[in-house]
Amino acid sequence: MATTSILICAGLVVVINSTYNVKRPLNDSIFRAHSEFMVSLKYITILSFFLFSFFCYSLSIQFTNQVNILINSPQDPASVITSKYVSKLLEKVFILNTVDSRLVYTALPLLLWIFGPFLIFLCYFTLIHVLYNLDLVLGFKKQGKTKSQINGYGHCELV
Repeated sequence: MATTSILICAGLVVVINSTYNVKRPLNDSIFRAHSEFMVSLKYITILSFFLFSFFCYSLSIQFTNQVNILINSPQDPASVITSKYVSKLLEKVFILNTVDSRLVYTALPLLLWIFGPFLIFLCYFTLIHVLYNLDLVLGFKKQGKTKSQINGYGHCELV
């Protein structure tokens, strides 16, 4: 995903800095702002989303490598490296991975912003439903679970 983010950034930079007027066909659609400021704002916004996503992916990969090395280190009572420290690093990996995937999910519909507001609305509407179904477990079957094992949201708690 880091490679994808940086390739999309490179493609956007090429379109922004093109010597011939490649942006003219994109500006001549209905329901759009025709000013150079709006076109620049769109490209810079999309570019910043993908660059920040690349930054988060790179940090996530770095922390994953650190966790992979530290998880195999011997336990020494005098050492700074404890299991709590390694679990905190692993938590950072999961948070960064969530942030960067959400940035990519947000930035992909922004690419459609170049072509007009209707496509971005349609894509975000679809994205909200997809993320809702990915994030929430609906229709959880309570087979063999007691009330103490199921929290108020219908998810199983770790026992």
